[in-house]
Amino acid sequence: MKATLATQLGQQLHLTPALLQSIRLLQLNGLQLEQEIRQVLENNPLLEIEEDAAPGVAEATTDGDPQLETAAFDELPESSMWDVAGASWNDADEDRTARLAMGESSDPHLRILQALSLDLDEGDLAIAAFWLEHCDDAGYLQAPLPQLTLLASARFDRDGAHVESIRQRLLQGEPAGMAARDLRECLQAQLAAVPGTVPARHLAARLLGEDLQLLASHDYAAIARQLDAEQADVLEAFRLVLSLQPRPGDTLQPQADAAVIPEVVAWRADGQWRVALNPATTPRVSLNPAYERALVASEGSAATQPMREMLQEARWFTRGLSMRYDTLLRTARVIVERQAAFLAEGEEAMAPLTLKEVADAIGMHESTVSRITSGKFMQTPRGTFELKHFFAVRLDGASISGQAVKAMVRRLIESEPPARPLADEAIAELLSRQGVNIARRTVAKYREQLDIAPARERKRHNARPLLARAG
Repeated sequence: MKATLATQLGQQLHLTPALLQSIRLLQLNGLQLEQEIRQVLENNPLLEIEEDAAPGVAEATTDGDPQLETAAFDELPESSMWDVAGASWNDADEDRTARLAMGESSDPHLRILQALSLDLDEGDLAIAAFWLEHCDDAGYLQAPLPQLTLLASARFDRDGAHVESIRQRLLQGEPAGMAARDLRECLQAQLAAVPGTVPARHLAARLLGEDLQLLASHDYAAIARQLDAEQADVLEAFRLVLSLQPRPGDTLQPQADAAVIPEVVAWRADGQWRVALNPATTPRVSLNPAYERALVASEGSAATQPMREMLQEARWFTRGLSMRYDTLLRTARVIVERQAAFLAEGEEAMAPLTLKEVADAIGMHESTVSRITSGKFMQTPRGTFELKHFFAVRLDGASISGQAVKAMVRRLIESEPPARPLADEAIAELLSRQGVNIARRTVAKYREQLDIAPARERKRHNARPLLARAG
């Protein structure tokens, strides 16, 4: 073997301590940031809280100067923090920040994908993300399975069997029942995932194979006769079925905190939307000027070397904190611009919005937007929402979001005549007259998400008061 010498030109990104700290600060929520600042202040005497910071320094409007009023934060991040040795964070569409450890996301779909990444390659993870993207909050597919299978096959250039195998991984994963076509498939997947030997499992599977309306009747004697089983065994199987989770997506939702302090405040004044950081959750930290001058004057002295290292760390922290505030404000400003109709009119005006659209608008990567919106809240005249709430999936073949259609379904049902409730087909027809073309099945799924009974049950419920008065 002959040894040869070759020269190769390339780029490599070096993750400096300052850069690592800046990215980590992005994903902290308000409480975590408060604890981080308290710990840094205890360990570094060169830093101090600016108690007299003006509360409105971070205010921005949605139609004013595009340069945000964040210059009051003394240490804005430099471009060199994101581009080291000429390498960009998103060169060749590669998300280099994905290499960094990230705290648990409030996005349930992201947590599922993180768990699957241990077993699936990048291509299969993209297919899994496709299935999750087309699931509603409860975990059910929002469109017919054949339609989604064809769409996924065309998008990822894989056959339908492979695409379906990835859905089965989600269906049988944790939590079981995700990406199910309907309630029956969801419960059957959860029943199969019940650990250990369960005596009533086989009979419960037979129950789920029957008409679900028969199960809803709770006529145990009739079901026992139909299945040729003992009534006591049927009752045990019923208990097992009732122990299953009909909405697997709900198990992934983070538990709500007792109190939420918003990081951003949005309000309307003088005919325009204004956005500002909440001073209570965005404290300003600065270097003590007297200590900084003393260290600069003693430059070259070996005795002050430890203090100079603390000075460098303090500068890194103030830069990272300023970058967090700047990114948070710019992201919130774009969200308010895109969802101004929702803030003014409500859920029916929720516009489709993705992480990529916001990332392109602020000139950063999707992972940065994901970090800065996870666990952060915005106070608006319509209520306090997590920033993730403003991201809405576009309805296939339409320019409207799924959340907006769901709100329309709620409005139509709330305004229906009590004696003649609207069937799912009628709701789909009324929506089509408004330019929203969705299938009856989609209406049924949205209705189930809203915890609204079918038309026949609503009619039966509305008829009971009349019968009581007649008696």
